Amino acid sequence: MNIQIICIGKLKEKYWTDAIKEYSKRLSRFCTLEITELKESLLPANASPADEEKVKVEEGKEILKAIKDGTYAITLEIKGKALTSEELAAKIDDLGLMGRSNIAFVIGGSLGLSPEVSARSDFKLSFSKMTFPHQMMRVILLEQIYRSFKINRHEAYHK
Repeated sequence: MNIQIICIGKLKEKYWTDAIKEYSKRLSRFCTLEITELKESLLPANASPADEEKVKVEEGKEILKAIKDGTYAITLEIKGKALTSEELAAKIDDLGLMGRSNIAFVIGGSLGLSPEVSARSDFKLSFSKMTFPHQMMRVILLEQIYRSFKINRHEAYHK
């Protein structure tokens, strides 16, 4: 299975990069992991709603370019479907059984995803109705993907 995490911005803080390295190492037993960090678009000070929309569209274009043909795209969206860890594990397992071995998880920037990216999504996933920093979401997402593989292999990590 090939898992791609597409996200806006680079991680700067050591504690985030250390956590990403740890889960990347753990996941290497189960899948090929690729993390695609895209450039954050500049938002002017005192940005208007039009400025914000422009940033979302610019970032959205880069996200769409990063999603490879034939890839099943899962966007992280507040208005997406909330799943339990077991349900996410089943979703990943089902995709593999259906021959969908390329999965891209998409984390938007601080303003969220453009409508075009949301429209490209094959599945909209919500981790919560709350908003999280996108750096933290990367770690949470990787942990849940790791947990999914452990659940699917009936290994003890989940309990």
